[in-house]
Amino acid sequence: MTDRYTKAVNSGFTKTLAKRLGLPRPAILRRYRAGDPLTVGPVLVVSDGASKADADAVAQTLLGWDLDVRRDPTDDVRWGAVVLVLTETARPADASEAVLSVGSVLRRLAGNGRVVTVSRAPADGDAPELAAARNAVDGFLRSLAKELRGGATGNGIVLTGGAAVDQTSVRATLRFFLSAKSAYVDGQLLPVGPADAEAPTSWDRPLEGKVAVVTGAARGIGAAIARTLARDGATVVCVDVPAAGEGLARTANAVGGTALQLDVTAEDAGQRILQHARERHGGLDVVVHNAGILRDKLLANMKPAQWDAVIAVNLAAQLRINEALLDAGLDGLHVVSLASTSGIAGNKGQTNYAFSKAGVIGHTRATAPLLGARGGTANAVAPGFIETDMTASIPFATRSVARLLPTLSQGGEPVDVAEAIAFLASPAAAGVNGQVLRVCGQHMVGQ
Repeated sequence: MTDRYTKAVNSGFTKTLAKRLGLPRPAILRRYRAGDPLTVGPVLVVSDGASKADADAVAQTLLGWDLDVRRDPTDDVRWGAVVLVLTETARPADASEAVLSVGSVLRRLAGNGRVVTVSRAPADGDAPELAAARNAVDGFLRSLAKELRGGATGNGIVLTGGAAVDQTSVRATLRFFLSAKSAYVDGQLLPVGPADAEAPTSWDRPLEGKVAVVTGAARGIGAAIARTLARDGATVVCVDVPAAGEGLARTANAVGGTALQLDVTAEDAGQRILQHARERHGGLDVVVHNAGILRDKLLANMKPAQWDAVIAVNLAAQLRINEALLDAGLDGLHVVSLASTSGIAGNKGQTNYAFSKAGVIGHTRATAPLLGARGGTANAVAPGFIETDMTASIPFATRSVARLLPTLSQGGEPVDVAEAIAFLASPAAAGVNGQVLRVCGQHMVGQ
């Protein structure tokens, strides 16, 4: 299901024909464009009784963004979003009225609408009933997301460590989930801790004045990341191997940044990245580990060179660069690494790739507290099936099936990965640390 197919089955004669033939009709997803409204209609905020104060605070945040906020479900509204606040729910039965209130308006949720839950994570020492109520939101949200249609998505914010609903990181996460920037993020629950930051001067340019490095930036997802970070205000250092020099220069010129020809597997890659950023731009605030390769083979047929090359580029290079950055003692550094749903659920013929991407998740979680001690973060983004030159080489039948597996019934675009990275790289997301955000359209595996 290419973008051409999606457009065809949503317009004109081919739309009618697709309906008659019962063909899959993935919705055209709404993606971010400057100047567009944050949501596609009014926002309904509901809660159980115990969570009313937090729901009031959420409503005030939304009103501050000039949204039309309602507190009571009515039959005459095409809802742009529903926010369900269950932060103080103490027993499973306490959530029933609020949950069913959400259900009563789902038929009036607009295309590309949003459902967002706000809840608290179970904590050590919770009574069994409280732990049950808190953990139950996870299964509810993931299941609800699979029921939504027309490009609508469902995602959840999970407060940890005493985080408050009105802190900047929680508001930034809520804004991301409500916006068109999260078009291909579906069925995900993102923990947000108490670490906080000042709200950005402009929510449209949260990276203003920051210096960001993107590896593997010559094309595909890397180029999309560079463009998106630049759009959000960052000065971007684009890194790729010398063989990709022409594409690298093209990307750097397009975003008004600089190009650094560098093999990330080089022993001194971290030092050279830091030196370039400091000498050319005065510092370093964001590093995006995007560079990666595939050498797919069944393990029985895999040669040592195929295994070793993938581990060297996808995993060992990130570890070595991170070590150099940690040794430099940078304050407020935000590192975002590219993982994959293959590293979460595995994939036939990708033992080397899945090993490397699961390793990325492991080092991200271990690096998070080290950067957090200096006001920074380490997070990972795990893409599912994304429409790139790499996936275009997959056999047609396999590619078509892969597009049908997500709840959104289509592949994502490079910009979907880039939007998630830009959010995690922003200072406003300081409370999100050590997490893996899946950008997979709620793929049926790895959830």
